[in-house]
Amino acid sequence: MFDFQLDNIVAWIRDGGFSSVALQLPEGLKIRATEIADYLSERTGVEVLVIGFPCYGACDLFNYKGRADALVHFGHSPIPSQGDDPNVLYIESRSDATVDDSILDNLKELPQRVGLLATIQYLDLIPKVRSILESSGRTVLVGTGDRRIAYPGQVLGCNCSSAEAVLDDVDAFLFIGEGDFHPLAAAFGVDKDILVLNPITNEVRSMSETRDRILRKRFAAIQSAKGAQSFLVIVCSKVGQDRTSEADRVVRLIRDHGMKAYKAVMEEITPISLMAYRVDAYVNTACPRVAMDDSAKYDRPMLTIPELEIVLDERVWADYQFDQIRP
Repeated sequence: MFDFQLDNIVAWIRDGGFSSVALQLPEGLKIRATEIADYLSERTGVEVLVIGFPCYGACDLFNYKGRADALVHFGHSPIPSQGDDPNVLYIESRSDATVDDSILDNLKELPQRVGLLATIQYLDLIPKVRSILESSGRTVLVGTGDRRIAYPGQVLGCNCSSAEAVLDDVDAFLFIGEGDFHPLAAAFGVDKDILVLNPITNEVRSMSETRDRILRKRFAAIQSAKGAQSFLVIVCSKVGQDRTSEADRVVRLIRDHGMKAYKAVMEEITPISLMAYRVDAYVNTACPRVAMDDSAKYDRPMLTIPELEIVLDERVWADYQFDQIRP
């Protein structure tokens, strides 16, 4: 189960004297939206606005001003480099899952030196997993990321700087969490094995095959864009994904190569929103996972910034890099 800290939210609303509050939840938690809204309004009298836009991270933080007095953002930690708003409350929805020594049964192939990583919901398990691994004689490190990362060991879908911080001192990483989205960021960003420990099932799996399959698709996208003569450079208006300066650099780079470049700003990047533009390829400067995870959905090549550099012969495939969003 995940902790929604409803009583803490009630106290925060009362202490802040808010008369209206917006609730922002990721897709997997939206099923709880009406339940949470009822709980808060019944105990505080506050008017609750549920944000219906898609939400994939704190980079999607909703601009609540003018619509509500405050915002409660569920399922993600703050991104320190985005600044601090006292009228925004982050509810990280941490899991109460536990692990014990039995996880070692599935970790026999783990090397001697290990880096630990986790998604926000399972960060509380890092000390326990570290203790278990160290009891088996392993050396365990937890890296501190850049200013986009709130906690040591935390990985975002667009940033694996916590892994980079200890990369030279470990032989592999163990990621604690579910799904592929976050551990793939680490798998793309560091050249070390990434094993995933699911704390609910104790299952352990490698990200190598999934990583290699996606990279083959990225190579194909780059090759298909080699003949492109016009590019739509996409800027995202969301606070945590707006890389306008990088987009401007990309536009200049394309034009310096004698090709056409157009810059477009979008709130949500979807295949339908791009279909109307008469260009040969897209360059995404927003979340890099839009290009990497969803490429099959687009009718033309969708590139990250380093991938465009390969298309333009400014970079070679052997120097492929994950397009992380930095502070």
